[in-house]
Amino acid sequence: MDLIFDERGLIPAIVQDAQTGDVLMMAWMNEAALHLTLETGEAHFWSRSRQELWHKGETSGNFLYVLEILADCDKDCLLLRVDPEGPACHTGARSCFFNTLR
Repeated sequence: MDLIFDERGLIPAIVQDAQTGDVLMMAWMNEAALHLTLETGEAHFWSRSRQELWHKGETSGNFLYVLEILADCDKDCLLLRVDPEGPACHTGARSCFFNTLR
């Protein structure tokens, strides 16, 4: 499948708990991160702040085991359905989405 990466070579990746349907986080992937994710079955992302590949859980132990990867209809956004081991958010929260705006 020909995915559409942005001008920086990145594609947004939404991470969803496959069992509950909860949205856990959003991160960016480049081709290398996607390749490693497909190869290992564990989520890898691209850190825009550190400018390096990031294996989710490598330092925290909170790995994301990828069960399925879906592309949206425009092929410019990914949905990773995962089995999370521990909280997904770096704050320790289960999901990064806990700030209510409305």
